[in-house]
Amino acid sequence: MSNYVLPTKMKALRKIQNAPGAELVTIPIPRVASDDVLIKVEAASICGTDLHIMEWDSWSSNRVKAPITLGHEMAGTVVATGTNIDPTLIGEFVSCESHITCGSCSQCESQTPHMCPNTEIIGVDRDGCFAEYISVPEKVLWHTNRSKLNPKIAALQEAFGGAVRASLAHNPRGKTVAVLGCGPIGLFSIAILKAAGASKVIATDTNEYRLSLASEMGADSVFNPASDANCGNTLEWLHKASKHNIDIVVEMSGAPVSIKTAFKAVRQGGYVNLFGIPPRPVEIDIADDLIFKNITILALNGREIFDTWHKTRELLESGLVDLNPLISHTLPLDRAMEAFDLLKNGKACKILIEPNNS
Repeated sequence: MSNYVLPTKMKALRKIQNAPGAELVTIPIPRVASDDVLIKVEAASICGTDLHIMEWDSWSSNRVKAPITLGHEMAGTVVATGTNIDPTLIGEFVSCESHITCGSCSQCESQTPHMCPNTEIIGVDRDGCFAEYISVPEKVLWHTNRSKLNPKIAALQEAFGGAVRASLAHNPRGKTVAVLGCGPIGLFSIAILKAAGASKVIATDTNEYRLSLASEMGADSVFNPASDANCGNTLEWLHKASKHNIDIVVEMSGAPVSIKTAFKAVRQGGYVNLFGIPPRPVEIDIADDLIFKNITILALNGREIFDTWHKTRELLESGLVDLNPLISHTLPLDRAMEAFDLLKNGKACKILIEPNNS
């Protein structure tokens, strides 16, 4: 490690016990391993995964082991390097790929590390970024131009990259696309699809606040199945809004009813991109809804490392996509629990935490 002068302690939002909740605590600065760097976190964004871990649902209770610091979407400055890392990296402004791959399995050796079965996830399997400092392997750094992307937008690159991959898996230019689910990733998707030349983007969600953001991000038409006036007839609305010609469905909600709707709504020979994760198994009519419709299904998780990041950079630095309207709150680390409450109650979109801005 370099001789960079650091404090010995820091604040971090940690899950102390294998139970719901988290606590803001003071802990030692992370040790920097030989192949790692230490980042002073300038901005970190809360993700749906963090909500699952906070609430300690069935997935998180089977995957995450306390104690652990939460968070995996971030941007900051390198302040120290491990013994095997070039110390000239100190001062670099970076974001991070949250999936740390093994580098030695068949997927990694085949240049498809995003499918590495040994992936370790920041904030899930090792300490995350809801802290003043974080230590990560140098290989996951994504060098970012501070003059083009400020820390808040830079911290969104990892999440935005997931939407880039899901939205551009099939060329949307000139196509009619339906986005089902307007959480942050779905909202990212709408903006990406419009920037990529989709002729029409229609969107559904049960939250009016999110639907207003969907329109702001470029959706041509939106629908709330939970509205009394609409009586939940999503499929009928999708057919009407698209004139029975949805080329691509991007399913972002993970809701079982929405996944079923995706297959019924897409046209014959169309494409369904599945990104939202359902809470339980979903029963699908394979014959009528898949085979006889000749549809193509692509299930996606995460980003292609680092191909997707290059596409992300181009969309954001060029100004083709502006994520600022989706940042609803910016809070210091000591108000992080307030941020989780806002998200749980559907009163926020992307919330940025600034750990070093007390």
